[in-house]
Amino acid sequence: MKARIRAHGCVAILAKAGSLCCGLRLATVDQKVEKGRLLIAMPMLNDPNFWQAVVLLCNYGPDGALGVVLNRPTEVAVSALIHDFPNLAGGERIYEGGPVAKNGMLVLCRGNATDGNNIVGNISLAKDLESLKESERRLRVDVAGASSEIRCYLGYAGWTPGQLEAEIKTGSWKIVRADSTLVFDADPAVLWPQMMRRLGPEWAFYATMPMNPNMN
Repeated sequence: MKARIRAHGCVAILAKAGSLCCGLRLATVDQKVEKGRLLIAMPMLNDPNFWQAVVLLCNYGPDGALGVVLNRPTEVAVSALIHDFPNLAGGERIYEGGPVAKNGMLVLCRGNATDGNNIVGNISLAKDLESLKESERRLRVDVAGASSEIRCYLGYAGWTPGQLEAEIKTGSWKIVRADSTLVFDADPAVLWPQMMRRLGPEWAFYATMPMNPNMN
């Protein structure tokens, strides 16, 4: 099965590599909803689509919000769906980006932004496959030997106008300022527990909750 490019189609996000600072450093909680923020699912959010989810908010505006879940890897290799960019694909796995448009693909890609569509720091949102081709060209020329240069997501998380704000008011999400290294360098298996610990002592207890909500 080849990836189909649609209106929300192939999106490349370019981010420079860095090291993830986990430890006990507290996350910066913010009430401002905007692109480039992380949405941390709270324990009381029982929607199985977002149980223990960490979402990167890629777009936010009058038409609503769009993001991808960072910690839902599958067993399917990127190379099974993308054949045109072998230098980028490597051994990466496909991720489940969210419950909307699961037949569409979004792609996060390391590199230096050239189109000005920044999300946060040096993470940028590219518009189309041409941006992905440019990322592969830069990878061959500038960063030979780098790993994890793309991350592919089937589907995305989407909210209609006002929907995300309402969920935040009911306590379903915490908003955290994003760290660009979280996208590629965090272990998805422990990303949510790490974020819960970084929210502070009152939330650290929940870091031991099972991944399967049926085990509670």
